[in-house]
Amino acid sequence: MFFNVEGANKKSEIKQQYDVVIIGGGPAGISAAIYALQGGASTLVIEKAIEGGQMNLTDIIENYPGFKTIKGEELSSLMKEHAEQFGADFYDGKVIELKDEDSHKTVVMENGKTIKSKAIIIASGSYPRKLGVKGEEEFSSRGVSYCASCDGHFFKNKKIAVVGGGNTAVEEAVYLSNIAKEVYIIHRREKLRADKLYQDRAFSRNNIKFKWNSVIEEIKGKDKVESLVIKNLKNDEVYEEPFDGVFVFVGLVPETSFLNKDLFDFDEYGFLITDENMETKVKGIYAVGDVRKKELRQIVTAVSDGAIAASHAIREYVNEDQISSTQSINRVRS
Repeated sequence: MFFNVEGANKKSEIKQQYDVVIIGGGPAGISAAIYALQGGASTLVIEKAIEGGQMNLTDIIENYPGFKTIKGEELSSLMKEHAEQFGADFYDGKVIELKDEDSHKTVVMENGKTIKSKAIIIASGSYPRKLGVKGEEEFSSRGVSYCASCDGHFFKNKKIAVVGGGNTAVEEAVYLSNIAKEVYIIHRREKLRADKLYQDRAFSRNNIKFKWNSVIEEIKGKDKVESLVIKNLKNDEVYEEPFDGVFVFVGLVPETSFLNKDLFDFDEYGFLITDENMETKVKGIYAVGDVRKKELRQIVTAVSDGAIAASHAIREYVNEDQISSTQSINRVRS
């Protein structure tokens, strides 16, 4: 999948030192930038793709306060404009290492640049978890997809499968039902985990059908996906059925590949563990949004994480003279 980043206004040259460096330009990172700037901190946002993160993959957002409905790309653009208005620097690049060097932190970029800061906020997000079955890699972008709004149009009047039972899977199945002839939700349990709102929509669509207690064991085809090998977990029946494509929504994997695993604490799924201030066990390094261990991963909780982390970083790690001049403003605007 590709995004049009023309006019993104990312800087090719940046300063060697900032008060706060934010890794990731999704809703958590942009929120952190706004609150850091509001607190008087010089702030850099590093994003290797496009600001907004996975919001850009969401066709319609219906649960962000203030907007009855809004397209993911539009909300991403509005958030970035908001941060730019406050004076955030945006930089296009990939972080390969973080260093904790007592008096400061250092961000090491893939291109060799290094940036010093008083605090770092990790907002690197996550990426779709794969099924790990035979044929998945082979047919990626040839019938296997992880983004309905990106690839759904390729399956007009086709028969497709959606794997998963959570909010994302069911919401995307409803979206795809407007394009495809038949949509089968394949779920390993006997009921969905999605919120009732999404379940009701799925159950009301005549062209959405369900395969309960089922998993995909193999994806088959020649030049593209042609069939799925499915196993019924109740009776162990294994059968092959024709499909034109499969969309996978079975969870997220946190993007932490650039972190020294000895420095941080992670849960069993690889998400960063933080305290209530979003601070990791490394003082001055925070984790926000989809990269950290949390119960609810939504845009509204991501922006909340970013605000909390930035506010705490300002209080704890930005110079006292900056704090004293902004405390009253923060209290009024909070």
